[in-house]
Amino acid sequence: MDKFTTLTGVAAPMPIINIDTDMIIPKQYLKTIKRTGLGSALFSEMRYNEDGTEKPDFVLNKPGYRDARIIIAGDNFGCGSSREHAPWALLDFGVRCVISTSFADIFYNNCFKNGILPIVVTPEQLELLLDDANRGSNATLTVDLEAQTISGPDGGTIHFDIDPGRKQVLLEGLDDIAMTLKKDATISGFEGQMADNRPWV
Repeated sequence: MDKFTTLTGVAAPMPIINIDTDMIIPKQYLKTIKRTGLGSALFSEMRYNEDGTEKPDFVLNKPGYRDARIIIAGDNFGCGSSREHAPWALLDFGVRCVISTSFADIFYNNCFKNGILPIVVTPEQLELLLDDANRGSNATLTVDLEAQTISGPDGGTIHFDIDPGRKQVLLEGLDDIAMTLKKDATISGFEGQMADNRPWV
């Protein structure tokens, strides 16, 4: 995975409660097992009309937000089914960070496995960030994972909490396989000891 250290980008406001994974990536796109190519289908039922034309009122179709790298969302983001295609679609679109007051557990875990930083903030902090995000192309936030801060366009800073282990995974860009390989020497030592102690196994 790409490392996540500091991200500066436009933040798109999506103050909708219970955005589920079927809204993020509808079921008809789940046939693929590739992690790429899903960005065009992100929020497709919200982004497009039945004839494939864009809905001009949807936030990611507005000129100021087409290149959004951060989403500021309502409570319980990523609820619904456990499809990993949801973070794949976000990442393929270019979103590396989602900020909300709460996330569904499986979606939250899947974000870390795919290089996306989900940040939990208070309702009061979310309102401040939504106010920043409503500035269109001027809605630039800076997320510093090492310092655990979100900085707004006016210089205001919000601190966020994150599990140290999850933080390190993103800082180093480690997926599950890479995490296992970091312990290769320990695993090899254990297997060697097992072979000596239990040669019949």
